Amino acid sequence: MSVTPRSFHLIAPSGYCLNQAAAFLAVERLRAQGHQVNQTAIIPRRDRRFAGTDAERLQDVNALAALPTLPDIVLAVRGGYGASRLLPYLDYPGLAARLREQPVALCGHSDFTAIQLALLTHGVKSFSGPLLAGNFGAEVVSDFTVDHFWRALTSPEFTLGWQTPPQNVDVSGTVWGGNLAMITSLVGTPWLPALSDGILVIEDVNEHPYKIERMLLQLAQSGILARQKAIVTGSFTAANLSAYDNGYDFDSVWTLIRQITGLPLVTGLSFGHDRDTVTLPLGAHGNLKVEGNQASLRLSGHPTLR
Repeated sequence: MSVTPRSFHLIAPSGYCLNQAAAFLAVERLRAQGHQVNQTAIIPRRDRRFAGTDAERLQDVNALAALPTLPDIVLAVRGGYGASRLLPYLDYPGLAARLREQPVALCGHSDFTAIQLALLTHGVKSFSGPLLAGNFGAEVVSDFTVDHFWRALTSPEFTLGWQTPPQNVDVSGTVWGGNLAMITSLVGTPWLPALSDGILVIEDVNEHPYKIERMLLQLAQSGILARQKAIVTGSFTAANLSAYDNGYDFDSVWTLIRQITGLPLVTGLSFGHDRDTVTLPLGAHGNLKVEGNQASLRLSGHPTLR
């Protein structure tokens, strides 16, 4: 698809970017397409396993409230770990006031989910989508991922479609979620949105099915799932099952969660830590339908690039 040149502003609130070559390749590619990419000096920044000290990484995010001119897109370099350390110190009033006044596409996933959901508690919508190094800097960039990224950021309304086992589903609500481990880590904190009638979309990486089940049980037993309209599962990559599991797999988990919650649970969305991933506007309005083996999620009410 034809894309208007945009301004990208990089932030690195989480882990150090081990694959420096991928990150700088992503910058090169974006610039070759006519985009402006600033804040590249943060890519090699490092403090132990983090992409800089807590103060430096916090400033990456808080500085958005005072930038003379906001970029079109704020893009996280990578995930990893570190965002949780920053949550008590984010300038929520300043960020909310600035980003609501001049909407900007705040994009990333993985560990960045923690910041995205904390901002959503203050009404700031963002996009769960590609990261600089892992997606735009991939050895072979996914056309699927790039096309869905630009469609989400530029379309006031768009629909995702995918194949899923048949069931009868037609619900509407607020779309939210992201990385399941990060969602679960926010239970009992002020930074988990208290959404009712939500459509919860989840994904994860390097987590065995029993760990995913345990996290979903925590969401169920803490009353969070009881407030949802449906669950959509994305990619759960790099999970190593063994003979010990004896047939216990992700389908077993989905069956149990359906049984104990009574919620529609729709599987198969390409979303998460995989080469192909859609971009989801967190906080948008969604209408989720399943007809036959075709699922669709219509999204609206999110910020779009001018």
